[in-house]
Amino acid sequence: MKKTQYTFIPHSLIKNEKLGATDSSMEIPPQSFSNRKSQLSAAKRALLEKRLRGELVSPAKTLTIPKRSPEATLLLSFAQERLWFFNLLEPANPAYNSLFSLKLSGHLDIAALEQSINSVIERHEILRTNFTTENGEPQQVIHAHRPITLSRIDLRHHSVSEQTAEVNRLAAEHSQHPFDFAQAPLLRVMILQLGTIDYIILTTIHHIINDGWSIGIFIQELFTFYQDYRQGIEPILPELPIQYADYALWQRQYLQGDVLEKQLNYWKQQLAGIPSLLQLPSDRPRPPVQTNQGQTLAFSLNPTLTQQLRQLCQNAGTTLFMTLLAAFAVLLYRYSGQEDIAIGSPIANRDRTETQHLIGCLVNTIVLRTYLENNPSFTQLLAQVRETTLEAYAHQQIPFEKVVEALQPERNLSHTPLFQVMFVLQNTSIAPLKLPGLTLTPLQPQVSTALFDLTLTFEETATTLVGSWEYSTDLFAADTITRMTGHFQTLLEAIVVNPAQGIGELPLLTPSELHLMLVEWNNTATPYPKDYCFHQLFEQQVQRTPEATAVVFDNQHLTYQELDLQANQLAHYLQTIGVGAEVLVGLCVERSLDMVVGILGIFKAGGVYVPLEPTYPQERLAYILADASVAVLLTQRKLADLLPKHQTQIVYIDDDRLLSPQQKTPPICQSQPHNLAYAIYTSGSTGQPKGVLIEHLGLLNHLYAMIANLDLKETDAIAQTAPISFDISIWQILTLLLIGGRVHVFKYEIVREPVQLLEQIERQAISVLQIVPSLLKMLLEEVERSQPQIPHLCKLRWLLVTGEAFETNLQDWWFDYYSHIPMMNAYGPAECADDVTLYPYGGTKRAKMQIE
Repeated sequence: MKKTQYTFIPHSLIKNEKLGATDSSMEIPPQSFSNRKSQLSAAKRALLEKRLRGELVSPAKTLTIPKRSPEATLLLSFAQERLWFFNLLEPANPAYNSLFSLKLSGHLDIAALEQSINSVIERHEILRTNFTTENGEPQQVIHAHRPITLSRIDLRHHSVSEQTAEVNRLAAEHSQHPFDFAQAPLLRVMILQLGTIDYIILTTIHHIINDGWSIGIFIQELFTFYQDYRQGIEPILPELPIQYADYALWQRQYLQGDVLEKQLNYWKQQLAGIPSLLQLPSDRPRPPVQTNQGQTLAFSLNPTLTQQLRQLCQNAGTTLFMTLLAAFAVLLYRYSGQEDIAIGSPIANRDRTETQHLIGCLVNTIVLRTYLENNPSFTQLLAQVRETTLEAYAHQQIPFEKVVEALQPERNLSHTPLFQVMFVLQNTSIAPLKLPGLTLTPLQPQVSTALFDLTLTFEETATTLVGSWEYSTDLFAADTITRMTGHFQTLLEAIVVNPAQGIGELPLLTPSELHLMLVEWNNTATPYPKDYCFHQLFEQQVQRTPEATAVVFDNQHLTYQELDLQANQLAHYLQTIGVGAEVLVGLCVERSLDMVVGILGIFKAGGVYVPLEPTYPQERLAYILADASVAVLLTQRKLADLLPKHQTQIVYIDDDRLLSPQQKTPPICQSQPHNLAYAIYTSGSTGQPKGVLIEHLGLLNHLYAMIANLDLKETDAIAQTAPISFDISIWQILTLLLIGGRVHVFKYEIVREPVQLLEQIERQAISVLQIVPSLLKMLLEEVERSQPQIPHLCKLRWLLVTGEAFETNLQDWWFDYYSHIPMMNAYGPAECADDVTLYPYGGTKRAKMQIE
């Protein structure tokens, strides 16, 4: 057989794993970037910049890595040791399985391909290595060559769509199946035949024996062997100067003493005080244990934007990596609100001659920390990132594992230590290869794992930048990542136009999002009575339904006409003592019919309703009375001794001697729609309670919005459950009085007792119920205990939850029993007259109880 010898450098095939990052936490305060001075010489900086731009092909260092002695213990490299430990904890986790696939078109000689794969395995010891433990210490075990047999699946009888589905299924199965570290080789190859001349090769290799650079070496050597075997030539590649086990032993011997200390000191200083977690807003709560489940989403930047970014790099004296990294840091800053951002990035770690053609896990990870305080311009930020990148690259040799060991960040199973977000730029890629009679095209496999919360990868082509997000599906939905892509592209477009703009002012929203927010979401004009106050519209409803029940409490009730007459009498009396427009009147009564009469009476007099919860401490009531300068206090005689000392004039709403002589016709009211309707005080959770003032227009805007959103009708009945000190009590009391419905004021004992509350909802034919999630949980627990005799709640049309964080498990639990009753999650500040956002939920599960 004819022999040929080859000399090559596989850079055209290799994924250039540039810079990598991590994230760490220490108690030493971070050093301000503005006070830091670079320790790099001008010559070293220039050299590093050239290497970052890919201008140097030859490695920078030529320090000899010796071959090991025959009796040497085959220890693992630092990176391997971390992967070995991860496998020890989770042997079934496929997160570190690396899948790469090639499409082959032409006449494939499968026997020659199998022979070629075995030749590559024979050439590289690491591909025939497994791992064992001796005296508690992991070690490599290198085997003599054992040829592997390719598995082959014929898909020619499938349709094109069936082939696509089957290829995806097999690729997922191939890559997700765990490796047994006790068995070599830790790689497997499968051939899928799609047609007479169309094939796909699936290759899965565990990261402990492989990295991205190695894939390029593997592919080039594989098809160098293949080409020669097909031509009847016995290939002879240059002998490898070392094997991976030699590198692992040298690394452990080299990274000691002064070398290790110098490198570690830099990283200790650089990462001092770094935040332990990047708090990106997520779609789902972070699980207690990271699962590494993930997906990818690809996108591309158009040629124009790509060229503009390259021009920006040229003007700023930076590399594309630095510019994209700085822009990514801005995106993370804008999403998280954190000004101290750490991003991880892989680095090939092949700066020595002996490692250029070596298959194995040499890739390292470094931390690129960015400070974004004080709203710097992008130009200023880019200068910082440039310096940080160069310094990190100069200290790349220390393994990431050693950095973690030295910093000792607080460990948390829910996220990776030191960093959760990674950035990668590949400025060389595996291009289509042509062999005699055969064309090879790399395929981008869909992965279902994610090592980090988020990884952004760019591949640089001649004209464009092709991007890809790898994201944790535990945290993010696909729609969120799609929106993130749009935001990042918008950010880049703004940066190239005006890099001098402050990073806080750079736009993020896409044109469609801007239109949605500024036009569509603002198209909220809805007609409602703007020339009336609440009490005037109530009086119109009295004329329409005078005999209909308006309010119910315990065994008492008032019709619309009765409620109107009592409120009129109270209003007339209040006017005689000076109540009119903008005069604040406090109402401190127990839950009763008097509560509703009092509110309407204050409105009819033209006054401003100020709710005072009688169960509040005297100090709080005194504060509100004084702070609001309440002129008149409506209360009940039974509460007189419970009230604080004050100078406010008291009117007892239950004193018939005062009110019965008053006229029953509506009084003349001077208040207008722009006058105040009520003043309500916040809970004071952040300090003293603060008064909120709401006009009649704002009140009516909210009430009519609730009528429209819930499709309320005169047949509806609402449960008034909230204390009057809470703003949700306003709409609960007043809304249905505008359309002829019923308001049921429940006693506190009923609201707080799930059994009684469920009974009353059923007995009173309540159609609208609003409660806090904690009370909903108590109701559902009672429903669970009541099986099989659970309340039907046949008339209930809406369940609204508000006031507390709403957990989705409560939604599912509710729909287990009441799938016919929709839920609405409501939220809104008192300043906006209560709820401004309403999110409806429909039933997602079949109810356990079927309603006839």
